[in-house]
Amino acid sequence: MTALAPQDTLPGAPGPRPCAAQDLADEELAAGLMRGSEDCFAAAYRRWGALVHSLAARSLGDSREAEDVTQQVFMAAWRGRLGYRPERGPLPGWLVGITRRKIADALAARTRRTELAAATAARLRLVETGAAGPESALDRVLVGTELGKLPQVQRRILHMAYYDGLPQTRIAELTGLPLGTVKSHVRRALHRIRRSMSGDAER
Repeated sequence: MTALAPQDTLPGAPGPRPCAAQDLADEELAAGLMRGSEDCFAAAYRRWGALVHSLAARSLGDSREAEDVTQQVFMAAWRGRLGYRPERGPLPGWLVGITRRKIADALAARTRRTELAAATAARLRLVETGAAGPESALDRVLVGTELGKLPQVQRRILHMAYYDGLPQTRIAELTGLPLGTVKSHVRRALHRIRRSMSGDAER
């Protein structure tokens, strides 16, 4: 993880002001954070951001996803700073605890995406292969109908992912879209098709 410059901070987080917070002892930094010091928050990010990112990257095996988790951890720490209890352990240990929870959330979300993608991909392939059978024919009609309803960019991304077999990182390169945007398009499109296939009314 790239070390933050003094002026760097998290999106949506309070902007740090020049100060000597970076020179404070861990206990003093923790006390400042609990008081709502923006400077101490920024200094804590710089001091322990690499630790959080390293733990997330090791567990997730994805540097970009680890960056997302790192930001989530520190935003959670800022919002929940009044819940920190120094007598229960030092601030780095508290941050590690938050990191573990955020990693678990990320892994659970990844599992849900994988299961959804696998199920939907199997149905999408019916459109391409023309599998026989009344249920398969219905699936083809439903999938084809839902694909036609998708915005052009989502339809293109799904074709690239499931017909061309391209990973999302490659799709991002080819389309010029940020990886996070590609993931969002895939997720929304798959949920829409899944709702149709299960007979649920779209909200």
